[in-house]
Amino acid sequence: MLKRFIKEPYFLVFVFLIFIWGCTKLDTTTIGGDLIPEVDNINTFADTLDIISTQGVFDGAFKDTTKLTFAENYVVGKVNDPLMGGTTAALYLQMKPPFYPYFIGKVAKDTIVQADSVVLCLSYKSFWGDSTQPLQFQAYTVSSAAHGEWDSAYAYKNINFAPALGDVISNPVTVDVRTLKNYVKVGKSDSANNQIRIKLSNAFRDSLFTRDTVNNKAFLNDSIFRIFNNGFAVIANSGNSLVYVNLLDYTTRLELHYKRKNGGAVDTTYSSYYFNSGLHGEYLRLSCVANNIIRNRTTLPSGDQELYLQTNPGTFANLEIPGLTNYGNKIIHRAELQIRQIPDPVNDKVFVEPPFLYMDLIDTGTSKWKPIYFDLNPSAAYDPDFKLAGYPFLPANGSVDVNYFGGVAKTRNISSGEQIYYNINISKYIQQLATKNTNNYKFRLFAAHSFMYPQYSTVNIPYLNPIAYGRVRVGGGNNAVPEYRMRLRVIYSKVK
Repeated sequence: MLKRFIKEPYFLVFVFLIFIWGCTKLDTTTIGGDLIPEVDNINTFADTLDIISTQGVFDGAFKDTTKLTFAENYVVGKVNDPLMGGTTAALYLQMKPPFYPYFIGKVAKDTIVQADSVVLCLSYKSFWGDSTQPLQFQAYTVSSAAHGEWDSAYAYKNINFAPALGDVISNPVTVDVRTLKNYVKVGKSDSANNQIRIKLSNAFRDSLFTRDTVNNKAFLNDSIFRIFNNGFAVIANSGNSLVYVNLLDYTTRLELHYKRKNGGAVDTTYSSYYFNSGLHGEYLRLSCVANNIIRNRTTLPSGDQELYLQTNPGTFANLEIPGLTNYGNKIIHRAELQIRQIPDPVNDKVFVEPPFLYMDLIDTGTSKWKPIYFDLNPSAAYDPDFKLAGYPFLPANGSVDVNYFGGVAKTRNISSGEQIYYNINISKYIQQLATKNTNNYKFRLFAAHSFMYPQYSTVNIPYLNPIAYGRVRVGGGNNAVPEYRMRLRVIYSKVK
């Protein structure tokens, strides 16, 4: 499986922390290495506040409209998670000739002696799920009837969009994720690895090779070419993992293998076309792409005892902390939301956790959310209410300082074995609530690939999790097992 995104501290740092702990009795936090006073119940105190938690899902009124940019890794595959249910991810993309009018061959005077094959190639980057079960992929065309809704050159499609399928153009292709690193021969002398290769049908090959400029002019310009080929779809028929591919990598391409002659001996070679992102000035022939991701979930819990957190398009937790209302003026040294996994030693090793969690606030009297005050990035000025002139509603470019804010997956040992945990630091926000008796907002906790605050902007703000990567079952605020229970721990001093 993939190596975890977050590495444990280096050995020297660990030794240094042990040394400090041995010399001074301090209560330490797992976020950012901050040190806080010892809780002695004379000068410094600690509260553990109960949390009311309920399960939420990005559906219906809260439907997930995540959009991917061209530069991100896209996902294709099929998963059947025994805890959270099934996921299918289909990829739709266009491959276009590098120039118009296009000719097949290294030079315009090449004579194509024989068409050998056409191969749709995807640049493989990583996976999530069970790598021991092979995936089976099949390629289709995108229907020309989808031309109007699909071929909008400057629009990013959200994860709910899927253009109509055309013809099946490949046999099922079995892919073993564990062998994708191995090199395979490409053409006469080249080789490639980390590449998913889907050989297209002979009928599609012949149709493509006969559509040159001399015959029916399908390669004359972009509009005419799209009538012939409006794009490809890659669908997973079976498997138990999601694979991540990059469209801008040069190994994502359509390979045309053939034998040619140009006044001499017959040569075996190939030409390629690519996904055109517009990064190199190809705006007149910009490719389209869509990543349709469908979740077929099992029955979700109420959230009181257990919460299911699944990366976008996913689920979330609604959190309410009644004890913060009229909390009283205090000096807050640390206020930390503590989130604990309910371990499943078998399935958790296959369907691993999201690397990061994110949390925001539910705005008063609305169904909208806004960022948490102060703690997303203490070195950046921002205004979650977006009312102060010159201040953004988020830290610049959405830059969350996870070393301070937290939400990073870590591992610890508990009585029943190994457990994933997350801590989120909201100390500055709780300090304002305590000092000024401001509104006690409810929270939303989720594994974000991206998020949006539509009252301020309709732009998706990227976060740190790959799309659809990771899920975790955590304890709700009323879980019967203390090691699993979600809570807010506040360490403070009284105002004298």
